[in-house]
Amino acid sequence: MEINADFSQRSLLHTPDIEWQDSPMKGVRRRVLDRVGNEVARATTVVSYAPNSHFSSHVHTGGEEFVVLEGIFQDEHGDYPAGSYIRNPPQSSHTPRSDDGCIIFVKLWQFDLDDRQHVVADMNTVELNNDPVRSGVQLHTLFEDSRETVRLEQWEAGATVTLDTNGGAELLVLDGSFTQEGETVDKLSWLRIPLHADFQATAGASGARIWVKTGHLRFTKEEKQRLA
Repeated sequence: MEINADFSQRSLLHTPDIEWQDSPMKGVRRRVLDRVGNEVARATTVVSYAPNSHFSSHVHTGGEEFVVLEGIFQDEHGDYPAGSYIRNPPQSSHTPRSDDGCIIFVKLWQFDLDDRQHVVADMNTVELNNDPVRSGVQLHTLFEDSRETVRLEQWEAGATVTLDTNGGAELLVLDGSFTQEGETVDKLSWLRIPLHADFQATAGASGARIWVKTGHLRFTKEEKQRLA
C-alpha cells in the first residue's frame, strides 16, 4: 500500500481535515499522512486513542518517534502529556495506552536500524536559543545524528524563515501559522518538502511554533526497500 508516497513532491495536509480510519485495535483510529507498506509500514500518521484504549505489547523493529498533541499518552515507561517528544529506537518495545484519551503524531520505520538512542523531551519546558544565522528564530535541538536533525522552532511574528532542505524537510505546526508558496500552513498542518527544494516562509501575525525534521528524506528509497 502506498499513500502520498512520492517523496519528490511537496505535500501539505491539514490533519483535522483527514478522515479517521479504524486501526486493528478497538478505540484506536488513524489519519494517514504518508505510508509505504501494509500493517507493517513506513508511515507518518496522526493517531487517536479513545479513553481506556490500548495497543498490545509490541516491538518497534524499525523505530518509532512521536509528538503528543492532545491528552496524555501512556505506556509502562511513563505518562507523556501534550508537548512530549519521544523516540523509541529500533528493537525497543512497549504497551501503549491512554486512560483519558490522547492524539499523537507518529512516524514509524524511519530510523537507522543500528540506532539505540532513546529520547524523552518535554517541549513545553525546553530552553529555546536564538538561531545565530536566521533572524527571528529560536530553537531547541531535540535529536541529531548523521541522518537527520529534529528541532522545536519558534518563529517571531512576520519573520522570514529559510530552511536547509538538501535532505528534505517535514514541518508540523504546533501553534500559530506561516505562509509558504502562497499557502497558509496553520495549527496541526503538516508540510513535507522534497530534497533540494527552496524553502522560504513568513510567520503569521501570532508567530509559529513548529516541530521541524530535516535530512531524513535522503533515505526514503532505502526505507521502501526494507518493506518491499
